[in-house]
Amino acid sequence: MTLTAEAAAIRWGYGLPAGDRPDAMVAQLAGPDHAMAEWPGVTLAEIGPVLAAYQAARKAKDDGARIKVQRDAQKLALRGVKATFARAVGSPDALRERLVAFWADHFTIAPRNRVEAALPAILMDEAIRPHVNGRFGDMLRAVITHPGMLIYLNQASSFGPGSRKGQRRDKGLNENLARELLELHTLGVGASYSQTDVRELAELLTGLTVSPDQGFVFDPARAEPGPETVLGVTYSGKGLAPILRVLDDLAARPETAAHIARKLVEHFVADDPDPALVAAVEAAWRDSGGDLLAVAGALVTHPLAASVDMGKARQPFDFMAASLRALGVAPADIVQADAKSIKRLLLDPLTAMGQPFHQAPGPDGWPERASDWITPQGLAARIDWAMNAPERLVRPLPDPRAFLRQALGSRAGDRLTWAVGAAESARDGVGLVLASPEFNQR
Repeated sequence: MTLTAEAAAIRWGYGLPAGDRPDAMVAQLAGPDHAMAEWPGVTLAEIGPVLAAYQAARKAKDDGARIKVQRDAQKLALRGVKATFARAVGSPDALRERLVAFWADHFTIAPRNRVEAALPAILMDEAIRPHVNGRFGDMLRAVITHPGMLIYLNQASSFGPGSRKGQRRDKGLNENLARELLELHTLGVGASYSQTDVRELAELLTGLTVSPDQGFVFDPARAEPGPETVLGVTYSGKGLAPILRVLDDLAARPETAAHIARKLVEHFVADDPDPALVAAVEAAWRDSGGDLLAVAGALVTHPLAASVDMGKARQPFDFMAASLRALGVAPADIVQADAKSIKRLLLDPLTAMGQPFHQAPGPDGWPERASDWITPQGLAARIDWAMNAPERLVRPLPDPRAFLRQALGSRAGDRLTWAVGAAESARDGVGLVLASPEFNQR
């Protein structure tokens, strides 16, 4: 059994009207990233001077310069927001967009202030997108050494206790990056590692830091001297080499395959996944050495994935992207919209629905279960957006009966079909479709 193109667009992408059969979606994922080229985002090279200017303004206690830098940073962040929405709405390669979002959540970072607001989108573009159809080990290397991750997990404040700078400045070890690398990014909560492993890994990672004008740098004066032992393996040597070795070893661990295979199935298919489907995805991971294209293919084309009812709750960003696609909003309109419109129609509603843009509450990202999203407050915000935003986005509104077919295809139930047909206005009919249980599930 395989999903139809219609069902695949809903489960593996951001919904109708576009859609391909699962095998075609995997084939497209194997090709070039056209959406990145068509709707470019922000680069680290652009944000670096802004971060440096902000540090200089704070050091000089120049409030005028600080405010100007914050405004410059917000303009860059807005470009990242627009690019993310434009790709989700406009790309025919929807599986790629969903996978990028999954991995961005797996490697969650969030800005600590307005100046850093563009960093999550930059991490997505520079460390995740290039590897989404490649090897997990390469993605892990790119993410863990990216300034966005190093800043978010305070790696710049980590000094080897025996390092030159650690002794001179009386600075200590910060275990944040090491702990999340083991607990969240690779082995998973409850895996067989100890606090000693966390500390040894934290000592091994010292030296990784950030320079505003250079981005990621390795500073040997911060690095803890001597070998470190993590999970029974001793890592020695100078510079970045032993760090890259431990990242490769963690990526290849069987616990990593098991942990992330389950997360993938939970995110895309079911809150309580079929163990057989998880096992199949895990086997594809192990057999391919963490080839993420092979892993995606095993998940998307597996008969068990097609046999599960559409019971996942669309998270707020998914809901909004699917709504914009169904309404026919053009990516160009998103890119050309002014900051106030983006805030009023997209960002503020996302916050009201419980998922502020790129601001997950912790490094473990957003929750998955339907009960975390289908709440009285969250539903009220969705219904409010469904009833009021469409007429501000597209004019004239589509005929509700045609919109029902465009948005849901054969998934529309009899009750919803009757209610939409009986709606007193296009506004009411379109709102009923977007607020319906059928539309809010995938």
